Amino acid sequence: VILKNVFFDTKKTNLKPESISELDNVVRLMNENPNMKVRISGFTDNVGTPADNLKLSTGRALSVVNYLLYKGVRKDRLSYKGFGETNPIATNDTEQGRALNRRTELSVVSN
Repeated sequence: VILKNVFFDTKKTNLKPESISELDNVVRLMNENPNMKVRISGFTDNVGTPADNLKLSTGRALSVVNYLLYKGVRKDRLSYKGFGETNPIATNDTEQGRALNRRTELSVVSN
């Protein structure tokens, strides 16, 4: 599932305040499904070096996990991984495509 309303400033890993409502929905989902385990995946567009994008995407995924931990989700239910600019879902030739590629995804690992 792509978390459509999770936002970060350019080249930053801190969650923007506009992300809180989407992440609170994830907290609610986790609370309603106490055995569910999820992986948070971060992706970037292809602007910048692959190494920088991998580090950025990993840091962003970790920021989401840290928010969920702060809200009481147990650590053993969460994992994260950054994928950098790999696995694009749109072209990186346009700003619209790059915006789609900059995303955070939630995958159910087990339930």
